[in-house]
Amino acid sequence: MEQARQHEGNARGRVRSINVSKRKGTRKTPCDAAVTVIAHQGVADDAHAGDWHRQVSLLAWESIEKARATGLDVVEGDFAENVTTEGIDLLALPLGTRVRIGNDVLLELSQIGKVCHTKCAIYHLAGDCIFPREGIFFVALEGGAINVNDPVEVIALGDGTCAYTPPEALAELAAAQG
Repeated sequence: MEQARQHEGNARGRVRSINVSKRKGTRKTPCDAAVTVIAHQGVADDAHAGDWHRQVSLLAWESIEKARATGLDVVEGDFAENVTTEGIDLLALPLGTRVRIGNDVLLELSQIGKVCHTKCAIYHLAGDCIFPREGIFFVALEGGAINVNDPVEVIALGDGTCAYTPPEALAELAAAQG
């Protein structure tokens, strides 16, 4: 609880956009209505949902704004994030952090960043992909509906580990980061 208090200033934000796609490696389309998150699967009807540790992806609007400041013409969903957040410092969160979105959805942070083995459509369309550096992934512990403007709140800071993350995923990230 003490750790959560230390991060209170940045421990709460909001959902700016909810985005889905039918195929991996493509930009996601913002949704106009509520989206369902299925426990232990991820965002309903999204290509990244499934029985693995990267079920729901988040990217901060502030990261997208940095990309825009370099001249990239990008908006919410362009980096294939499921949820674009605003007002919460996602990059300060350690593995294992639990985040509540809206009233029902509970997520646990399972991976920070990712390794891109090939330059995906996002890279070719946008000229850069910030997601490998600034996107974060979660497992869905509890499902429910999420809406634009729902609160995104850190309810428990992690200890830097997540039981859902395969050791080989952590090793791959460590090797790529040098």
